[in-house]
Amino acid sequence: MVSKYTVKQFKVHRNKCNEDNIKNILDQDFQSRDHLEVVVSDLTYVNVNGKWHYICVLIDLFNREIIGYSAGKNKDVSLITKAFSRIQSPLNKINIFHTDRGNEFKNKAIDQLLSVFDISRSLSKKRCPYDNAVAEATYKIIKIEFVFNRIFENLDQLKLELFEYVNWYNNKRLHGSLGYFTPVGYKNISFDKKMS
Repeated sequence: MVSKYTVKQFKVHRNKCNEDNIKNILDQDFQSRDHLEVVVSDLTYVNVNGKWHYICVLIDLFNREIIGYSAGKNKDVSLITKAFSRIQSPLNKINIFHTDRGNEFKNKAIDQLLSVFDISRSLSKKRCPYDNAVAEATYKIIKIEFVFNRIFENLDQLKLELFEYVNWYNNKRLHGSLGYFTPVGYKNISFDKKMS
């Protein structure tokens, strides 16, 4: 048995960050959230046949479920909008969308999407990863369990295996922060309690 661990494989180039005057509504309060009250997101890189590709996930703070995800060649707005298009609940049920200040999240298409569905915007403080800790922790898990020491042959393989991983993550993987339930199991139990 060999432990998996991550080592830095990619030199991050500092881009200008999103300087918009948007409040940090979340303010590191990650607990006691209702279903779809807050969705957090971030992007990370993946090796596809020797070139960097990217994945985006959208996480419901209520049960840490990955409710939207996408993979692509570019770190851009289409990656984020594709992740939103995978959400199976009505988008107007989301109250707050929280991210770091990456420029990929500063886009008219995202602003329009949030405006149409009346979703409030929340941004982390500059250079403060603790403000988006759930997304950061989820990516740490993804990098260890799904990406580490892997080179995907092509984008199609990455998309297929990401689909399978997200299904496993949501339905099979136990989470300590959820009392060792899966995200979907925790959601089902919570909804059953509300119905009783």
